[in-house]
Amino acid sequence: MHPFDPGYAQEPYAALVRDYPGPDVYPATDFRVEWGPIFHRGRLDGTARVLVIGQDPAAHEAVTRRILVGTAGRRFQGFLAKLGIDTSYVMVNTYLYSVYGQHGGNAHAKDEHIAAYRHSWLDALVAHQPIEAVIALGGLADTAYQTWRQTPSGAAYSGAYQHILHPTYPDSAAGSGTDPAVAMTKLLTNWNGALDALHGVVTPDTSRPLTPYGSTLTPADLATIPSDDLPPGLPAWMRSDEPWASRQGTTPTEKRATIMVQIPPDQRPFS
Repeated sequence: MHPFDPGYAQEPYAALVRDYPGPDVYPATDFRVEWGPIFHRGRLDGTARVLVIGQDPAAHEAVTRRILVGTAGRRFQGFLAKLGIDTSYVMVNTYLYSVYGQHGGNAHAKDEHIAAYRHSWLDALVAHQPIEAVIALGGLADTAYQTWRQTPSGAAYSGAYQHILHPTYPDSAAGSGTDPAVAMTKLLTNWNGALDALHGVVTPDTSRPLTPYGSTLTPADLATIPSDDLPPGLPAWMRSDEPWASRQGTTPTEKRATIMVQIPPDQRPFS
């Protein structure tokens, strides 16, 4: 059996994906609109108890058409597993399109036109799902949540909330000169605090003892993306714990237009 995400046929999600903003709202100078919008990952069937707000889709997401399936997704899937949340979640991003340069993301953090469509998703999810907790991944997601909370629907939300460091914080911090080990410890200390706050608040799919993170991520801390979260027919290696997509090019324009997809060596049945 190969479970899959049935997509957006049901309302109110069908209407949301029919009427999404384009370059008139997301300027091409700041967003990779040429790769199309990527809407969500997880349950739309009324069973999600955890609502996750991410940042923006990356290369893996452009291929799978679902958010948080790359490095960030695999790390955060492990976070959910520690809470006993195996399937009862739904994820949306701050931005529908991949940010082109960090400046673009920061510049549009409080863009009211971008927020208006995002609020429609958050309103629909909270109204049609038994959401017990919202988790924001990173500063832009926290801004998105706080902006929504200023709306009538957002103000009416009474569940738990946790703002945590983005799963790729250690990578971005290391790129800015921070010691990678120090950055990873900071991430996991922050995540342990959120686990403590949410454990016992969120109803688990599978009851399991809370096992905190150590000072670094281990293979056991990563989790494979369930096939239930992705469109039908995608190969299993697109859900693996290995990177398989990257932007390539010798010029900024070529790199923006090119994603290289490569099957991980240990996932090649022909080898």
